[in-house]
Amino acid sequence: MAKRTVKDLDVAGKRVICRVDFNVPRKDGVITNDNRIVQALPTINYLIENNAKVILMSHLGKIKTEEDKAKNNMDVVAKALAEKVNTKVVFSSVTRGEELENAVANMKDGEIVLVQNTRYEPGETKNDPELAKYWASLGDLFVEDAFGSVHRAHASTVGIASILPNALGFLVEKEVTMLGKAVDNPERPFVAIIGGAKVSDKIAVVDNLLKKADKVIIGGGMAYTFMKAMGGEIGTSLLEEDKVALAKEYLDKAGDKLVLPVDNVCADKFAADADIQVCESGKIPEGWMGLDIGPKTIELFEETLQGAKTVVWNGPMGVFEMEPFAKGTLAVCTAISELPGATTVIGGGDSAAAAIQLGFADKFSHISTGGGASLEYMEGKELPGIAVISDK
Repeated sequence: MAKRTVKDLDVAGKRVICRVDFNVPRKDGVITNDNRIVQALPTINYLIENNAKVILMSHLGKIKTEEDKAKNNMDVVAKALAEKVNTKVVFSSVTRGEELENAVANMKDGEIVLVQNTRYEPGETKNDPELAKYWASLGDLFVEDAFGSVHRAHASTVGIASILPNALGFLVEKEVTMLGKAVDNPERPFVAIIGGAKVSDKIAVVDNLLKKADKVIIGGGMAYTFMKAMGGEIGTSLLEEDKVALAKEYLDKAGDKLVLPVDNVCADKFAADADIQVCESGKIPEGWMGLDIGPKTIELFEETLQGAKTVVWNGPMGVFEMEPFAKGTLAVCTAISELPGATTVIGGGDSAAAAIQLGFADKFSHISTGGGASLEYMEGKELPGIAVISDK
């Protein structure tokens, strides 16, 4: 069912609570990447231009101690946001009480109040009904625009939306449209590429995509568990011993639909200055570990991608953060980006970070802003923060 979007709401003069994803990376209190703020601007600017009173809510980091609160204070985000919008931004340093209520009461149309980190409230992650009711009382309407959080049933993602008239923001609308087009209604041939460290993190994704894709390419650390399942030697490569039987089961039922590495770039230690050799898959010497796909595998994966009309990619092919082991991920990035007329989607997380770091940010149809949420979407799971939004 198509969901209601912010354009379906009459926002003029209304207090609109907008859940955004401002969980930005920081170092020494300074934001190192403001992409999540930038991605939220189309919805925020639309609300401002249409004379809404905009109440922004987001979490930032994990909160377990008072020290965590100090470290994950949203004031740094308020300052960064104020530089990107053409309106007044008021920061409420609390998540409830007089300061917040006064800030909301004093808003003029087209102004913004940014609320303190939602996770300062212990009830946030429990979807506490009393907390959701209190927050909902601050607004007239609710807009969901935090794709990175829609897989979590929290008070700020599901609780408020269950009380107020609601809609999707432009970012979440785009995410649902692009992921839906790629995973649920793909133009064929459809090739899925699954990488990353652990089989356990991705097995449900592999399971779902084997039913939907024409080919499923496996790379990254998880590939070595599959190699072990085929009876191969993997040296000291990453292995999930308890998932070997499951990997064997997938190999048996997937047939030639599953495409695995045929060679690997191996090292004698997990370091950028390690000694390196290329090893045939299943023949990695004792004391050596696979840290990237090898040159023959790059050719195989490029060949598998030829002619693809839909590609979904989640997870890097190797330890791309270390230059000697970034070639496989770079080659896959290049091959996907050069496919003519294909819908190409990166499912957030490390593969999105790799594509952006390697200079491919503008070369894909869509790079998801939510690793966990896109992963659960690819598993075929319902996302609570989207399910709660009213249908058109």
